[in-house]
Amino acid sequence: MPGSTDGSTKAMGALTIGGLVVVTAYTVALGSNGWLWFGWVLLGLITLGMLATRST
Repeated sequence: MPGSTDGSTKAMGALTIGGLVVVTAYTVALGSNGWLWFGWVLLGLITLGMLATRST
């Protein structure tokens, strides 16, 4: 169905948003960690790639 998102893409989106919350909470509580932010950006790029390549 056009405009629908399959389950794996939804799961990656939820994981990306959850990761942002966790990394932000860690940064507020314990200070910034560049590797955590790098990992989150990488996860976000993978999610965007999944969205861009999903079948319509």
